[in-house]
Order: sequence, then structure tokens, then C-alpha cells
Amino acid sequence: MTTAFDPIDLAGHRLANRIAMAPMTRSRAGEGGTATDLTAEYYAQRASAGLIITEGIQPSVVGQGYPWTPGLHSAEQVASWRKVTDAVHAAGGRIFAQLMHTGRVGHPVLLPDGLTPVAPSAIAAEGRVFTAEGMKEFVTPRELTDQEIRATVTDFATAARHAIEAGFDGVELHGANGYLIHQFLAPNANRRTDAWGGTTENRLRFALEVVEAVVAEIGAGRTALRISPSNPFNTIEETDAARTYAALVDAIEPLGLAYLHVLEAVDIREITLDLRKRFSGTLLVNAFTDGPTGPDALSVVEDGIADMISYGSLFVSNPDLPARLKAGGPFTAPDPETLYGGGAKGYTDYPALAG
Repeated sequence: MTTAFDPIDLAGHRLANRIAMAPMTRSRAGEGGTATDLTAEYYAQRASAGLIITEGIQPSVVGQGYPWTPGLHSAEQVASWRKVTDAVHAAGGRIFAQLMHTGRVGHPVLLPDGLTPVAPSAIAAEGRVFTAEGMKEFVTPRELTDQEIRATVTDFATAARHAIEAGFDGVELHGANGYLIHQFLAPNANRRTDAWGGTTENRLRFALEVVEAVVAEIGAGRTALRISPSNPFNTIEETDAARTYAALVDAIEPLGLAYLHVLEAVDIREITLDLRKRFSGTLLVNAFTDGPTGPDALSVVEDGIADMISYGSLFVSNPDLPARLKAGGPFTAPDPETLYGGGAKGYTDYPALAG
């Protein structure tokens, strides 16, 4: 029986185990959206994961939706990430950069030069977003033009190239959690009547063109996609998720991506099992349905539901999580007060097991 502690070949990368560190925003970027020495220490501490997937990294200036998050669209940002990838590789780890354009999720106070959040349609998400000035109501985003959509596709491809230049082993495209790619997929956020919306085929187009552009730029073995079917986060409604994501996965299957990352934010195990049949590559699952992924989720690998399992919050406070999972604990609970923003406290000061 295959277990989460067995090695796996991921598109030519030999991973020590099948436990991935899930992408998690920590809002600790340096000046100009750069990675810092503390960032390098944080990820290197967690290099015993079979694969590290970074926090969401914006591929363009307007792609930022939260304060103090990093980018991969300037020379300074690219150079800053090199210290991170070098540290992880020196510790024996593998690391993919998650590229996340937040789309309508954000606020003008987070953006320079009078920019406003953009989206497939001028429809605001419900609720509020955290900014350096406190919580603010979501604004109505500006609808992207056809030319701007094509430019955004190019932004993703350029950021992917920057990631490889910075030493990352690959990139994960964030198509989940109600951010831009997900907004194009969801009929309540994408009400376009042109070639980018309306039919299922048209709503898939942006996601597919981003994936294809990144594959053309850095290769399929360095490209992955994260999805979260039916996830209502950030005011997403998907009434026909099973059909939509079956069509999406059927379209990307011939490309030979490094992996497909499915976030089970709600009970979608039937969809996951269907996608498993459709996708011949490595399937990575984050079983978040009943709360943060816990030790019991290791069974998704043992039962053959997925090839790998990703953990989020447990990796925040347990830098040596694979060893703890293998030993059956103990597990340190994360401090919710230090999850976002700040310095070393609640970031790099969680200890590994003694000995």
C-alpha cells in the first residue's frame, strides 16, 4: 500500500514524500513586494515537505489583493526570491511558486497610481477585505477589455518565467478561492457575452489560455493548476461545477501538467473522484471540508484517492510536519493572532521536535 511517506516522482523531480505544504498568505513581504531573509528562513524550515507551494504571489501590480504580499513582476522581486529557493534547495526541498491574481478581491488603497481591482465583469464581491487601513468594503471592479485579458495572460506567463529565473522548481496557477481565474469560471462573477463568457466553453477560455501560455513559457513539467470546485469563498456560485471542471480537466489533460491540486473546501469528493479518472498526472488534494486538513487526511493517499496530500495551517506551527505526522504527533496549534503580518513571531519561531 502506498502511503504519504513514500517518495514520488513529480515530473522529473524526486520528492522525499507525498506531503505538500499548501499555499498560505502570511503578509510579510518586504519593501516593493520582495521576499526577505525571514521568508527564506520560514520556507527552509519546512523543506522536509515533499513539495512546498508558496503563498500567493501576484503576477502584476494590479493582481495584488492584500497588504504586504509578494510579487514576481519586477527585477527586485525576482532577485529576492533567489535567496528563498537557494535556502530550500540547500535544505533538500522542492518549491513551486503559486501565482495568484486576486481580480476583484482587493481595494484601491492596496494599489498604486489610482488603479482599481479588475475582473471579468463589473460585479463586486460581497463583504470586506483587509487592508493596511483596516477592513474595507469590496468595490465594484473594472471590467477587463479583451486586450487587457490577453495582456493578463501574458503577465502570468512572464511571472512564470521570472519564477524559473528565481530558482523555483515550477509554478502553481491559482484557479481557486474566488480569485481571478476562478472568477472567469464562475457564472455569477463572469457575465460577459463575448468570447470570454456566457457558455461553459467561453468561461473556461481564460483559465485554459493562462495554462497554455505558462506551459509554452516554462514547460508542462513545471506547471500546475489549483482548483476548488463549488467553493463559495469570495462570493462564488457554481451551480454546475461537476460539468465545468470535468470539461476543464479534459482540456488540460493532454498538456501533461506537473500536477492538479484540488481544494475540497466543501464536500466535493464525487467531483474529485471523477477528476481523478480524467487526469492521468499527479493529483494533489487538500481535504479542507471539515476544517483544516488534519492527520486523518493521510488516508486519501493510502486509499488511492490522490497521489499527494497538502497541509496548510498545520505547517504554520509545525515546521517539521512530515516527521510529526509519521510519529502521530504531537502537533502545535497555530496562533491565530500572528497569522498575517508582523515579523518572526508566529512565523519562524515555532520549534521542531527535539532530537
